[in-house]
Amino acid sequence: MLEALNTLFVTTQRSRLRLERETIRIEMPEADDKRIPFHHLSGIVVFGNVSISPFLIHRCADDGRPITFLTETGRFKARLEGPVSGNVLLRRAQHRAADSVEFAVALARRFVAGKVQNQRAVLLRAGREAEDPESRLRLQAGADTLARTLGTLPLALDLDSLRGVEGYAARTYFEAFSALVRRQRETFPFEGRERRPPRDPMNALISFLYALLTGDCRGALETVGLDSQIGFLHALRPGRPALALDLMEEFRPLLADRVALTLVNRQEIGPADFESRPGGAVSLTEAGRRTVIAGFQTRKREEIGHPALADPVPLGMVVHIQARLLARHIRGDLERYDPFTPR
Repeated sequence: MLEALNTLFVTTQRSRLRLERETIRIEMPEADDKRIPFHHLSGIVVFGNVSISPFLIHRCADDGRPITFLTETGRFKARLEGPVSGNVLLRRAQHRAADSVEFAVALARRFVAGKVQNQRAVLLRAGREAEDPESRLRLQAGADTLARTLGTLPLALDLDSLRGVEGYAARTYFEAFSALVRRQRETFPFEGRERRPPRDPMNALISFLYALLTGDCRGALETVGLDSQIGFLHALRPGRPALALDLMEEFRPLLADRVALTLVNRQEIGPADFESRPGGAVSLTEAGRRTVIAGFQTRKREEIGHPALADPVPLGMVVHIQARLLARHIRGDLERYDPFTPR
């Protein structure tokens, strides 16, 4: 159980949450019950076998506090909310924009550009801090390739071409990713991105963080009244939060990848935090998930400058700022959407 940024994360299996007057009571096996004032929370996220009483569900729905259900390993399953809110005119504008090929391609290009720029920034920063010449050269080569990839984006005139550029950039980035690991290299070997299922600790760690980030992006979009299912870069599929996946592209390197590398390189997470699953899959243990969530929340509290604001803000709030800028662009109030790339 962890409370951070007004969100309650419950990872202990077989826990039960129920409402007692204005307090949430958390009953955990083999541990003392915990109580948290209900009005402190903006949302609840539960992992795996965690039950919630109907009265607590009803109260959250009445008060507009979402409940997100993830699998034990962090894969999104469902998000429970009360009545749909938000500006219906914005949603109509979003649906019309999604039907415009020209608009969709232009916006998708911005999402890809933001992701590649931030991937390149991660490699450049690590290259400056690299302790051995081989890693430094490898990271610089990856950054140079990503710079050239950015130059090809204006030539990608349809969604398939853009997705091809994004895929090539991702392969380039992850080919250099192992050079970002400075400690525990034997425990965290990385030969490429594997998602379904992750078969090594680093992939399991990244996948879990991406699941957390998806939930944050989805919540930010729905808060401003956008439909998280209607995206531009990612293809539409039933149950897929395509727009949340679009928005999270620029934040993957900044929030998820940086957290994974920090936890590994500072040795805050290690072999004991992972377990093997049937079929060769690897996942985080319960203790490992708590460590990762704590690291994720710590990163989100770090203050950073944003070009649209005069004062620095917590990095976690930047997701919400970008969701608002995206809504203004879709509504026609902004000429273009600029992804967030730290200066």
